Amino acid sequence: MTPRPSSTPHTRRAARAVPETADAVPASTTTDADERLEGLLAALARTSAPAERDDLVARVVEQTLGLADSLALRYAGRGIETDDLLQVARTALVAAVHRYRPGAGRGFVAYAVPSVRGELKRHFRDAGWAVRPPRALQELRADLVATEEELRHRRGRESTLAEVAAALGRSPAEVAAARATGSAFTPDSLDAPLPGGGSTGDLLPGGAEDWAEELLLRSTLHDEVRHLSARDQVILRLRFVEERTQREIGEHIGVSQMQVSRLLGQVLDRLRERLEPTAAA
Repeated sequence: MTPRPSSTPHTRRAARAVPETADAVPASTTTDADERLEGLLAALARTSAPAERDDLVARVVEQTLGLADSLALRYAGRGIETDDLLQVARTALVAAVHRYRPGAGRGFVAYAVPSVRGELKRHFRDAGWAVRPPRALQELRADLVATEEELRHRRGRESTLAEVAAALGRSPAEVAAARATGSAFTPDSLDAPLPGGGSTGDLLPGGAEDWAEELLLRSTLHDEVRHLSARDQVILRLRFVEERTQREIGEHIGVSQMQVSRLLGQVLDRLRERLEPTAAA
């Protein structure tokens, strides 16, 4: 049974001690804990008794649980629940215990780190996208995250787009596109408030019902304008299509500016009266 996920101070301390890559695990450095761990794994490889195997697996997992949890916590805050990440990492750890063959490599830690990390990345690839971008961008984003983390530790600051692109051997445009896929993990909420009031959802265009209402209103307005006198139609065209001033309209039709204001008001009032039933329907 995979241990129930839980984050502890020990787990968080272990996160800082886990190497970023399997190559970073020293080949020649061993401790008493390493030797005891390898002894348990050697005993596991020799025995075929189910009860003894279960006991040995449990003891190995107990000793290396902090390793799995620390790897999982490196991916926390990227759109997937921490408990899910811990579960994936611990399941991968148990699988690594069963697959490991003592003496075949540089030790269990060097074997388990890439195994657990690979399962975490696979979980992100398969389950972490709210909107799935192309596979090439997914893979570039995975490399981007690792490279940015490495540059951050090396330089003690955030790297520029050009610096990250140079480290990856990709163009700045490609790196920018990969960065943009971060919102595919955790898209912004439509209820997120805007600085000037309202929410993000208010910025979206209207739905099909809004378009239908607008189309009906436009059609009705067109019919009503056709029933106006020729002079009233000219006044509307000059004011709202050609955007002329009332003085210019008066000069065009041979009346004063005050008369244009009065005529325009009368036309608009008449249209409002005829369109109100449609708008309220």
